[in-house]
Amino acid sequence: MTKTVFFGTLAAAAMLAGVASAQATLEAVKARGELNCGSSTGLTGFGMPDANGVWTGFDVDLCRAVAAAVLGDPSKVKFVPLTGETRFTALAAGEVDLLSRNSTWTFSRDTELAFDFVAVNYYDGQGFMVKKELGVSSAKELDGATVCVQTGTTTELNLADFFKQNNISYTAVNVADDTEATRQYLAGACDTYTTDASGLAASRATFPDAENHVILPEIISKEPLGPVVRHGDNNWGDIVRWTFNALLVAEEKGVTKANIEEVATSSVDEEVKRLLGVSGEMGAKIGLDNDAFKRAIAAGGNYGELFAANIGEGTSINLARGLNALYTQGGLQYAAPFR
Repeated sequence: MTKTVFFGTLAAAAMLAGVASAQATLEAVKARGELNCGSSTGLTGFGMPDANGVWTGFDVDLCRAVAAAVLGDPSKVKFVPLTGETRFTALAAGEVDLLSRNSTWTFSRDTELAFDFVAVNYYDGQGFMVKKELGVSSAKELDGATVCVQTGTTTELNLADFFKQNNISYTAVNVADDTEATRQYLAGACDTYTTDASGLAASRATFPDAENHVILPEIISKEPLGPVVRHGDNNWGDIVRWTFNALLVAEEKGVTKANIEEVATSSVDEEVKRLLGVSGEMGAKIGLDNDAFKRAIAAGGNYGELFAANIGEGTSINLARGLNALYTQGGLQYAAPFR
């Protein structure tokens, strides 16, 4: 099936789902008593089940925050593992209420597929990983290389652009997800693996000989990653967007999982009081109660806490905040005000 036909079919499915469910996602989630969250098939630090089947990760924790806001309980989430190829069809068909699994915000996905990217929870860019023994120090030295790349992703298109622009050639080794990519890469089926730089770091963290693998210096794209909802249900989009914003504002204002109860009773900051439901009607404006965002923060902590616990420096992935620092610290994370 050509990509044009695929996009046309998916766009039609999205439109039908939008008509059927416009303004109804909140009611459906409440009636079900559970949030259906589209997640990765397994990406360390971002979203994967542990040995006991308990899902953990940076993207996973956003779903738990939404569940806490909407249902009053962060555990009321059903995680649905989705590949790069299946994630958007599942969302369009209503199989999941929210997609939170390293998905890039692009023009075509926003328009042709009739989705809404309601926030950017991780600013990223595409990179390449190679074994040290290959002796390569730059992606521009990969002429003739075999490249493991996930199908159904912007990664494929960026890869083609980069090699064309640099007048070098490659042979794609198509894979379905990160698990297959790393398996093929480690088995020697490809010379290099390309995906978002955060994904490369996450995969490398699982290798028994991580020190023998190098992420090359070139970042060849912009990859604004974030949660996605169906177009047409604006209220549900607002709920997910403002739950994420609440986590950012909480970090900016110093509200943490540990001090949230104390802050709620003692703060004289008017925005904090609105955020935590002490004053104003923030939750009520979008069909929730006024403690909704307080519960979202209490579920796992503010944005910085979620970053540090899952993917930050000191974890196996060891990612610096970089562009994902708050704007007050030189980064791009900036929440609209709670007013």
